[in-house]
Amino acid sequence: MTIYFYKVWQPYGCFSNFSPHGIHIQDTYWATVEHYYQAQKFVGSKDAAIIPLIHAAATPEEAAALGRCSTRQLRRDWDLVKTQIMREAVLKKFLTHADIREVLLKTGDELLVENSPTDSFWGCGANKAGLNHLGKTLMSVREEIRNLLSLTGIYE
Repeated sequence: MTIYFYKVWQPYGCFSNFSPHGIHIQDTYWATVEHYYQAQKFVGSKDAAIIPLIHAAATPEEAAALGRCSTRQLRRDWDLVKTQIMREAVLKKFLTHADIREVLLKTGDELLVENSPTDSFWGCGANKAGLNHLGKTLMSVREEIRNLLSLTGIYE
């Protein structure tokens, strides 16, 4: 069975980067993975001044809007690092929050798909043939957490 997720209030909404599960990463607390991810687009760029505004955004939607502004210059290596940045943040989220970690682990080996009608890179897109990188990231994180827990004997 494939598990589809998208909006925070829908089933498996905790898999969304907009879910209210903060992360502490690089000595900074971020309200959501979306806040962190959008801010990382500008590290070292001429538009790095936007980072504190993204960090302070009241909602993940606001953080996303600030980060998606097409007039700002992204960091030069963004296309090379964006999937690793996302993975680091998603892993941190699920290591930090035991409640949603359990939700992720209980998905077993099911295929996880971000059911975004507009994003064919992170999700499946309108035609359901997108790359689904967020779903792949979650499945990779799920496997890493399983391995970590089996090594430590915490989860069996």
